[in-house]
Amino acid sequence: MTYRNFSLEQLQAMDAAHHLHPFTDHKDLRAAGSRMIVSADGPYIHDSEGHAILDGMAGLWCVNVGYGRDELAQAAFEQMKELPYYNSFFRCTTPTPVLLAEKLAELAPKNVNQVFYGSSGSESNDTALRLVRHFWALEGKPEKQIIISRQWAYHGSTVAGASLGGMSAMHGQLGAPVPGIVHVMPPYGFELRQAGESEHDFGLRAARAVEEAILEHGADKVAAFIGEPVMGAGGVKIAPDSYWPEIQRICRKHDILLMLDEVITGYGRTGNWFAAQTYGLEPDTITTAKALTSGYQPLSALLVGDRIAKSLVDKGGEFFHGYTYSGHPVACAVALKNLEIIEREGLIERVRDDTGPYFAEQLAQRVAPHAIVGETRSAGLMGAIEIVRDKQTRERFPGGGVAAVCIRDHAIANGLMLRAVGDTMILSPPLIWTRETIDLAIDRILKALDLAAADLAGQAA
Repeated sequence: MTYRNFSLEQLQAMDAAHHLHPFTDHKDLRAAGSRMIVSADGPYIHDSEGHAILDGMAGLWCVNVGYGRDELAQAAFEQMKELPYYNSFFRCTTPTPVLLAEKLAELAPKNVNQVFYGSSGSESNDTALRLVRHFWALEGKPEKQIIISRQWAYHGSTVAGASLGGMSAMHGQLGAPVPGIVHVMPPYGFELRQAGESEHDFGLRAARAVEEAILEHGADKVAAFIGEPVMGAGGVKIAPDSYWPEIQRICRKHDILLMLDEVITGYGRTGNWFAAQTYGLEPDTITTAKALTSGYQPLSALLVGDRIAKSLVDKGGEFFHGYTYSGHPVACAVALKNLEIIEREGLIERVRDDTGPYFAEQLAQRVAPHAIVGETRSAGLMGAIEIVRDKQTRERFPGGGVAAVCIRDHAIANGLMLRAVGDTMILSPPLIWTRETIDLAIDRILKALDLAAADLAGQAA
């Protein structure tokens, strides 16, 4: 039996009766009914009513090689036949996680050569938190526990991941975040840059907020700083060029570990294998997931720097941490084939040299002048559109994100999937997008902006 044995209404009824969705108001969902995505190919997803929708979000930031890749299905099939599962506990391993770890060490920054597997970015950030605190204990400094993060950061939705993140709504449902995590201002110039302040100076000021937190709590108490190179789920917030070099300088000065969350930016999104390479960073940990398999299998890889790995091996004894599916052989087989496709087709070079710059140009030239757009920005193939009521004052529309949701709904109705985060529209498409695909997406964005502007003007009248 398959879903084709049921009508859309039957599937929606079963969904409402039994399926709790992530990040969803279930009363609203049950009133409206879920959109049923039933197939996909290339850059398109298809719903149960036959609509082809250009996927501007690569699923959830992850389907970098696009949909319908027979090679990935075949890699999973062959591995399932040979060895569908075995664990990595008790001095055991299987071939595919070994081969994948070797490949990841080859691709990562030169100081990063070890891998710890999980199934999601959230799990990987949980692991990173435990590992960093454990490292300082092994170094004879167990009091170094504090992690400095940023407001609006997203590091997952487990208790530890949500605590590391800076989403106040998520903290409210936790009851209380994990102790020892503090949040400072993000490098979000659109709202936080002061009148007359240059981008360069703002980047330095945002970075020095981290140093102020270190000095407030004491460098002897601070374990690490964690940050997304580009803040993804918080609205594709891109730091000025002055920010990351200053962050790295501050961390080194105070002997603070640098943790990068590359769950979104990893595997080509910014025009390099890792955004650490884009921004010239040498992190102590890199959290990755999503595009590691292009979403075809759940898999995460925490990439661990040599300093931490040496301490763990030489001084650590047993590390009491792991997951049933750490290094899952099928997921790792798919990841290996996915990385092969990215390399063979030159997708990263395409983003760096062609589609990334073209995407930025088209956003700036065609979208930024729109009456309700306050700013566009992008890094590689991830971009943001700030929605405003007044371009000069940057006043937002009333309703706390209502305008962006209106734009999103018009975009989807006109064949483009994109996402609303507060008053910001965000895109993160598959890396297979071409200039022609970008042109089509921009056409649909402009139509959605026009329709939403008319709706919003009518509501204000």
